[in-house]
Amino acid sequence: MIGRITRVPLREVWKHEALDFTTWLEENIDILSETIGLTLENAMREQSAGDFSVDLVAEDGNGNPVIIENQLEKSNHDHLGKIITYLTAIGAKTAIWIVRTARPEHIAAISWLNESSSASFYLIQVEAIRIGDSPPAPLLTLIVAPSEEGRAIGEQKKEMVEREKKRYEFWTQFLEYSKGKMKLFSNTSPTYHHWIGSGAGISGLSYNFAITKKNVTAELYIDKGKGAEEENLKIFHQLIDHKEAIEKEFGGELMWEELPGRRACRVKSILQGGWTDDQEIWQRTFEPMVQTMNRLEATLKPYIKNL
Repeated sequence: MIGRITRVPLREVWKHEALDFTTWLEENIDILSETIGLTLENAMREQSAGDFSVDLVAEDGNGNPVIIENQLEKSNHDHLGKIITYLTAIGAKTAIWIVRTARPEHIAAISWLNESSSASFYLIQVEAIRIGDSPPAPLLTLIVAPSEEGRAIGEQKKEMVEREKKRYEFWTQFLEYSKGKMKLFSNTSPTYHHWIGSGAGISGLSYNFAITKKNVTAELYIDKGKGAEEENLKIFHQLIDHKEAIEKEFGGELMWEELPGRRACRVKSILQGGWTDDQEIWQRTFEPMVQTMNRLEATLKPYIKNL
């Protein structure tokens, strides 16, 4: 015969969170250890953390402090704040939050903390169950835990933020430098994106700067919009028919790209210097950018008028 599990209200098992549940957990820390797969020992109640006290402080297998915050209710912002405060006050690198019910926003918050910080955060759901007439037993369920995948995602996000900041600063400095030197981008604002653009006088054609880690591209970009692949190619071919004359007037070779499989086409010139370079190198890159774009616009302008 197989028994049936029934849930028991937590307050019927542990009437008082601090006096009953925390005391029980202190004496049975091995159950929590098994749930999260982390060695926990030497658990002690009500440890001081500045003006506050932590429900439990244990040690991991290396003797590092682990804070444990208990909440036999739905998770709330107050306890989330306590966890971060205690972690900082004690200098711990691991925090465990045990709740009756984990709200979605707190699951997301703990996941974010694992991605964004060097500390490890665990979110555990506690229930009391019994089978038939058996005494109630604890059931701990791991809701959120740190992972290598989460850390990798966090690092990627940090890199993305840093990349966007540097690109914004690059464009800010360049647009300031180019004031009075070129008309095309006189009304352009800095952006976090890898490119900035200015209209070429015909809808769907624009002069763009695009930056990578080590290069800057000055280009005419041809994209008349959805379903305009044939029109884009037609414009591109009208220009490339004058390739020799255009490159002679421009003063150098250009890259002519139909971009197969994509809607757009472009004509571009690549310059050395990208957003990962030192800012001193940025300054040396700005003048060639201005000169190249001015030459490109002056060269292509009469051909674009005749499209």
